[in-house]
Formats: sequence, structure tokens, C-alpha cells
Amino acid sequence: MNALVYLCVRLGRALTVIVGVLVLSFLLVRLAPGDPALLMAGEAGVDDAQYIQRLHHDMGLDRPLPQQLLTYLNQVAHFDLGYSYRNQASVWSLIAERLPATLLLMGSAFVLSSALGVALGVIAARSQRRHGWLDKLISQGTLLLYAMPSFWLALLLILVFSVVLDWLPAFGMETVGQELHGWARFKDYAEHLVLPCLSLSFLFLSLYIHLTRAAMLEALGQEYVKTAHAKGLKPRRILYGHVLRNALLPVVTFAGLQLGQLASGALLIEVVYAWPGIGRLLYDALSERDYALLLGVFLVISLLVVGFNLLTDLICRWLDPRIGSGGQR
Repeated sequence: MNALVYLCVRLGRALTVIVGVLVLSFLLVRLAPGDPALLMAGEAGVDDAQYIQRLHHDMGLDRPLPQQLLTYLNQVAHFDLGYSYRNQASVWSLIAERLPATLLLMGSAFVLSSALGVALGVIAARSQRRHGWLDKLISQGTLLLYAMPSFWLALLLILVFSVVLDWLPAFGMETVGQELHGWARFKDYAEHLVLPCLSLSFLFLSLYIHLTRAAMLEALGQEYVKTAHAKGLKPRRILYGHVLRNALLPVVTFAGLQLGQLASGALLIEVVYAWPGIGRLLYDALSERDYALLLGVFLVISLLVVGFNLLTDLICRWLDPRIGSGGQR
């Protein structure tokens, strides 16, 4: 299977998954208990049947469920995610306002956990084949981080670094009431990002370390490594040019899965740290029964997950061209 056909097949599967997510999320949201029109009328202190009926009509809730589903799919096909009556704004504008903050948090957590995890995994694998004490220290330390619930770790970091030591801010994305520019603004963003990034990345850091360590140890025992040593290649070239390249395949595969988990894990972290991302937006939409905004956030998260997995497939094929060509599946 050549690269173009492989890409088309993957894109077709991705589109199928997106459509399935759209249908399933729409049905789950519509069948969930609660009426957004009644909730809005109650908050406004209005108990008028005609007012509630008009809200139902404006939101399209007075139509049969299959017709609502077809209307929604048609809107999405025309890149229209609907209108949030709770926020009096289009869903696209609300998501576009919050998405950069979520991408910043996810991207920084991904880079930190993957880069540091691979580096420590390589160090642990090399240590295990020598004296082993450093391998035990890294493995046991990261296992302790993995055992901690993310919300508990987030609160612990806030208590230590914000309350006790007063080193880092605990909430938000920037200091409120200050108009900073240039380096001062960048520093302010970075200080607010540290604790959420650490909380989100520590869980995956342990998995990266153990996965890289296991893959490196397996690759170091292969025949091609012995052959490379017999040919007189330098140990550093063998380690980074041959062993690490083959060991990265399971790590890259896991990275694609991790990016999807980051998108969902960011919800809890954004709520704890009051981070203004789509995770916080999803939480608010859920509590307010904002159907259009809920479905829009679900769609964006699904696109992120599917897009990351597609990118992972392409990177794996680049690392090993046999994937998708009949040699591997």
C-alpha cells in the first residue's frame, strides 16, 4: 500500500469515527435528563408556558428527535456549530476564544512528559544494564507519581508552591488587573502555566519512562545490535541511531493515545486551576444544559483526538515503512 492510499484509508476511517461521535454525542445529550428551556426560564424567574414554548422553538427542541439530528448534521456539514442562547454568542466564537488556552496547556504537558519521559527511560535502560541503582531510583520515583490521583496532586502542588512557599500563582492564566507587555507578559503566562502543566504531565511521565525503558531493553538484546558492535560502530551511534529509533515505535503509538487522554484530562485540571480553556467551558455548558455548546466542545475534542491519532499513524509509518504495506498492520 503506497503512502497516498494509506493516507486516504486513514482519512476515511477518521471521518467515520467523527460522524459516529457526532451521532452518539447528540443522542446522549438529548436523552440526558434536564430541560435547558425550563432551566433558563427558572433562572429568569419566568413561569410562562408561552415563553417556555418559544424557547423550545428557538432551540429546535420542539421537533422530533430524528429531525433534530438531521438538522444538526447538516449544520455541522456547513461548518455551523449553532448558537449558545445561554451566552448569547455563536458556539464557534466561544470555542475559538478558549481553544488556544487548552492547546497551550496540552502542548506544554505533552512536550514535558514525552521529552523528559523518553530521556529518563533511556537513562534507566542504560543504568539497568550496568549497576542498576539509578534505574531503581527513576522507576520507583515515577511509580509514586503514577499512583497519585491527578486532582490530589494538583491540590498538593497548590498547597506547597502557592500557599506555603508563595512561588507560583495558583489560579487563572494571567494576573488580573495588570497590563503586561513583552517579556513581562510572557513570564506571567509561564508562571501561571507551571502548576497546571506539571499536574497534567506527571501521570504520563511515568508511563513514558517505563515504556521507553522496556522498549530499549528489548531492542538492546536484538541481533542487529550485536552485529553493529561487531562491526565496530561507536556505542553512542548504536544507541541513538539504531536502538532508540526502533524503541520509539511503541512510544510514538502511546503518544497518540496520550494526546487523546490529555484532551479529556485537561477538563479536571482546568477546573481545579480555573484555567480558561475548553475544558472549563465544557464544565460550564454541562451545568447549564447548553446543548449546542456541549455538542460543539465534544466535536472539537473529537477532532483533536482523531487528528492526533492520524498524525501518530503517519509518524509510525515514517519510522517503519512496513506499517500498512502488508508487512504490519
